[in-house]
Amino acid sequence: MQKKRGRRVLKWFLWSLVALMVLGVGGIVAWSQIGVMGAEPGPLASVEENPAITVTDAEQGIVLAPADGASEIGLVFVPGAKVDPSAYAAILQGVVEDGVTVVITRPWLNLAFFDLRGLDSFTSAAPDIDTWAVGGHSLGGVRACRLAADADALVLFGSYCSNDVSDSSLAVLSISGSEDGLSTPEKIDGARDLLPADAEMIQIDGASHASFGDYGPQAGDGTPAISDEEMHEQVTALLDEFFATLR
Repeated sequence: MQKKRGRRVLKWFLWSLVALMVLGVGGIVAWSQIGVMGAEPGPLASVEENPAITVTDAEQGIVLAPADGASEIGLVFVPGAKVDPSAYAAILQGVVEDGVTVVITRPWLNLAFFDLRGLDSFTSAAPDIDTWAVGGHSLGGVRACRLAADADALVLFGSYCSNDVSDSSLAVLSISGSEDGLSTPEKIDGARDLLPADAEMIQIDGASHASFGDYGPQAGDGTPAISDEEMHEQVTALLDEFFATLR
């Protein structure tokens, strides 16, 4: 009798544990799909209608490539948390026009820290390219830092590393915003010692956290004092100069 009672208790405990796990996983999946910030249609249309760029919806992500096929450098770009990957197409199209192939990843569950794929899962979209940078915005930049050991360069948009890459030979460009309410200037400065001593640290005056993508305002962010057009121009110029050092 006592043994049967013990089995019932054990069975109840195991089924309760399974139920909690299912509820937990289901809750995470549901939360990851709620509140995803979509790409603004206007900027995205400007990319899709750009004759200088080809846009491919590939297994590796959204691939933006020069229409003439002339590309020696690639950039794997990881979106911020719960941001539609397409929201970064417009701010990156200028550098694509100038000869860089960009692969914007689609993080699992819309959150970069759940995505455990290696860099080669994305660079396979353009196997003829030998020089690769990895980058990202916000949480995507944190994930990019984790992938940087397999890259030639690291690009951060309103982000910073949580792992130490200061002893690496990586070329690093960190672009931040003076009005960023999430990756604040203080947070960027606080993580500066995790980057190589020669990392380029550029702050764009008037840029907020959401200025690095085209997905609308974001809770907790500052108020931008720069237009989207000017932001895109400044980012393109900074990326062009940075990638020129890799050629």
